[in-house]
Order: sequence, then structure tokens, then C-alpha cells
Amino acid sequence: MSILTFIGGVHPKDGKDLSKDAQITEYKPQGQIAIAVSQHIGAPATPIVKKGDYVKVGQKIAQASGFVSANVHSSVSGTVKSIEPRLMANGTKVDCIIIDNDDKYEETDYEKTKPLKELSPAEIRDLIKEAGVVGMGGACFPTHVKLTPKNEDEIEYIIVNGAECEPYLTSDYRRMIEQPEILVEGLKVILTLFPNAKGLIGIEDNKPEAIKKLKEAVKNEENIEVEPLYTKYPQGAERSLIFALTGRKINSSMLPADAGCIVDNVDTVFEIYNAVICGRPLISKIVTVTGDAINTPSNFEVRIGTNQKELIEAAGGFKVNPEKIISGGPMMGIAMSTCDVPVIKGSSALLCMEHDEVAAAKEGNCINCGRCVEACPSRILPSRLAKLSNAGNMEEFEKLNGLECCECGCCSYVCPAKKNLTQSIKVMRREVLASKRK
Repeated sequence: MSILTFIGGVHPKDGKDLSKDAQITEYKPQGQIAIAVSQHIGAPATPIVKKGDYVKVGQKIAQASGFVSANVHSSVSGTVKSIEPRLMANGTKVDCIIIDNDDKYEETDYEKTKPLKELSPAEIRDLIKEAGVVGMGGACFPTHVKLTPKNEDEIEYIIVNGAECEPYLTSDYRRMIEQPEILVEGLKVILTLFPNAKGLIGIEDNKPEAIKKLKEAVKNEENIEVEPLYTKYPQGAERSLIFALTGRKINSSMLPADAGCIVDNVDTVFEIYNAVICGRPLISKIVTVTGDAINTPSNFEVRIGTNQKELIEAAGGFKVNPEKIISGGPMMGIAMSTCDVPVIKGSSALLCMEHDEVAAAKEGNCINCGRCVEACPSRILPSRLAKLSNAGNMEEFEKLNGLECCECGCCSYVCPAKKNLTQSIKVMRREVLASKRK
């Protein structure tokens, strides 16, 4: 058993057997697509096309409107029908560039990039920025910003997050199994930016085949190591991963760079390779479609802007009518009221469950058992913080380190009273952070 882990955490049923052996298959959208101009942290991109314009695959259609922003590219060829608000998986409406797909997939002419050894750090970052690469583990933070810390000489570890600890998700696993060499080459691109850094690829030990393939891929790399991690949720959370691999701690007021680390998701590293080595922009995403209500759990390479309800049909449709559909995994995903929403850069999964166990559970009274405290990876007091949140006591909430919650859901998962602790804490965290911004 690996000793690389963190304090706290839980062991939910992982559900990965449903789709872990499903090879990545390409899915091309049927008809119209909707590409959001805001699918990243930071300022929305500004459209640079208009109704009636013909666009090609890979063509930039929205320009980053600031340093913390990201370019957006067309994933199909066709005619721009309109620019209008469309519903997203999280329930908000975002301006989208609507394109009538002509099914020709005519590609734009990509500029040929120079060999890696001839590129300066500034040129590498510019290529990543131009390609619209963002953190594809869900945060969607613009990658060129993350790779521009205050002092690059202080970065000691580039960590590739291959833990994929969220139950049911297998997209990163399949990427590691099917294209390990590209993942390593993408990591080597990042390492060229940081002369004092070492590469670490962290993978939970319930993925022995991925560990084996990556170890084989790095056997001749002196500056890269594959580290097996103890299987426990949320092993892939940034703070947990950094502690497990380096023993260093960060809190809500710190960035990983403050601990000498940069952490990138498997898919993000893959897209860095595409941007810098191939000169190709980010136009697709691996999405797992799974759950006990799905006929054929699958891993699809999906073009950005594809309607997610098409993916249900591509996976054989429902074998039973699901009571709950989640965008993402069961621990940190978002319950969906409709699948009629587009795939964005941060889309990871469609989880379709026959029964909604959370809705069926009856909430009881706290029995002060302390299980939430034992499970909390942030080492805070979830039950007390939830009470303060429900009472609207912002001052005491902050005093008891409520901002340190990483919203992983461990406390709600272990609570014998079935209290929605994470949800209560999340609401107050948003209010505190909003008040600080004011």
C-alpha cells in the first residue's frame, strides 16, 4: 500500500468499473453547436465573428479580453447563426456563438511551430495563451496565467494530477492508458519553463495499468517520476495532492506556487502539448458518460459546443429513466435539470443515476459524533460551520476558518444524520468572499 496520502478523506464506491475499459472514441456533433464565450475563470472572451460569417475548425472566434481570460476557437466548420445567451450545466445563462455545422470539418491553416528547444519561455506561454488552454480538471483557470508565477526560479515541482479520485470518472484514466507518451511530452514542455523544477505524476494506486504505462514512458527521463498515491477521496484536490507528494501545506490564502508547486490536470497537460508542439488550439474534451441508468457507459472525445443530450444517445440512451443526472462526479458535480446544454472546456462527465439517494435520505439531528471532523481534509469543524451558516453568522464563520473548506463533500458523505453540511458551508463561503470583494 502506498504511503503517499493526506489526513482525512473518505472511501466512496468508485463506480469506475462501468467505463474504465471503454476506449476513447471520437464523437462529432449533429447539426448546430453553441460555443460559450465564458467557459473559464476570468473575463469573458470578446466575439470577433458575427452573424453570417463562415468559420473553420480551429479558427479563433472570441478573443481573450484580459490577462485572466482565454481565447475561444471553433470546433466545427460552418456559418455563424447568432450570438445569444444559452443555458449552461450550472443553471446560468452565458453568451454563446451559435454555429450551423456543415459537417465538413474544414480546418483552418495552423501556423507551424518551432522545435521546443528553439522556443523561448515567452513564446511557449504565448502559444498556450493563443490556443485557449485552461485548467480542464474543472477549475478552468487560464493555463498561461498559472504558468506565469511571480518567481519561476522558486518553482520546484510540476505536478501532474492523474489521481482522478472523483467516483465514476474515467476520462483521465483512459488518456493515461492510451496516450502516455504525449502526457510525458506535455510535461516536458512545462518543465522547460522552470529550470529548477522536477516533474511528478501522481496516480492513485487503484489504477495499476496507468502507473505501469507512465513508468515505462518516463524510464529514460531523469527529471520526471511517477508516484503511486493511496486511493482515497479527495486525493486529487490540489491541497491534498501537494501534501501527499511533497509534504507541503497550502491554505485558502495561498497559491500552489507559494509552496513551490504548479499543479495541472492530465487533460490540461495534453492540451499544452497540442498547443506548443502541434500548434493546435483547444477544441475538444474527453467526457465520460456513465452511471447505472446508461446502456453503454463510454468515454467520448467531444468537440466544444456539442449538445450534451447527444452524448446520452451516443452512449446507447437510458436503460431506465434516471432520477438524477449530474454534470461531473457524485461528490462535487452539479445536479442538472436538463441535458440540453453545451459541452465546455471544463466538462468532465454526465453521470446518470437510476435512483436519487440524496433526495430520498431524511435529514436528522446532529448527534455530535465527530465523523465530519475526522473526514475533513481541511481539518475544520463542518457541523459547527454549517450551523453558523444557517444562522447567517458570517463573523463567527470566518473566525472558525470556514474559508478553508474545499467543498469536497466528505462531511456530507459521512454524516449519519444526512445533513447537507457542504452545501450550507458553500453558501456562506460565497457570501464571505463576496463581501471581501466589495
